[in-house]
Amino acid sequence: MVYIVMGVSGCGKTTIGQRLAARLGLPFYDGDDFHPPANKQKMMQKQPLNDSDRQPWLESLAAHIIQWNAADPGGAVLACSALKQHYRDTLSDSADDQGTTYIYLRGDKNTITQRLTQRSGHFFPAQLLESQFESLQEPANAITIDIDLPEQEALEAILQQLEARHG
Repeated sequence: MVYIVMGVSGCGKTTIGQRLAARLGLPFYDGDDFHPPANKQKMMQKQPLNDSDRQPWLESLAAHIIQWNAADPGGAVLACSALKQHYRDTLSDSADDQGTTYIYLRGDKNTITQRLTQRSGHFFPAQLLESQFESLQEPANAITIDIDLPEQEALEAILQQLEARHG
């Protein structure tokens, strides 16, 4: 099973994803590490990515999801924005019968803008946040967690919901 921690930039995907991976005993991967240099450069220049920019990145992630599910033991935790339903479809279709579970970190623009302005060393500028909210299609079947929860409470809520879903 690959657990995809999703949401707009600055919502806490990496932090929560790393903690979840540690608790589940799975490897953690950050989707940002799989962006081609051209995508990172475009974002650093404060230009939002479009669907054609994202497609090769999503296909690369989809191929990795197949590999992670096939590993022994299988599975991983992936931090990935997965903003639109058809992005999630691309990622989930790759999982075959192993499956993917989405964990959506939901927050408001003000909170996330504040987080982004306090973050350093990341290629994603706060000015692009609006474009992410415009692209965001909230998932219907994801575990949804409010980012205002303290990290430990958010992690425990995720684990409880995973237990309820998957036993």
